[in-house]
Amino acid sequence: MDLISEAIHFEQNEPKPKTTSERIRFSRRAKDLILSINEIYKKNKDEKLMNLMKKLTVRKQQAEKRLKGRPV
Repeated sequence: MDLISEAIHFEQNEPKPKTTSERIRFSRRAKDLILSINEIYKKNKDEKLMNLMKKLTVRKQQAEKRLKGRPV
């Protein structure tokens, strides 16, 4: 369950990324955590894991939205 506590800590305490490189690192780390949690979720179907993945996905999408910029 170390992965779960790491994901919770990442979701709650990680500051918003300011620079482009921070956004890229943030997005990649969030993706790694989501995929790792998904492997555990496939085995036990725990609703708490699904909610954690959803929260991480929202934070990841916010960082990626800033990377892509505004459409012209």
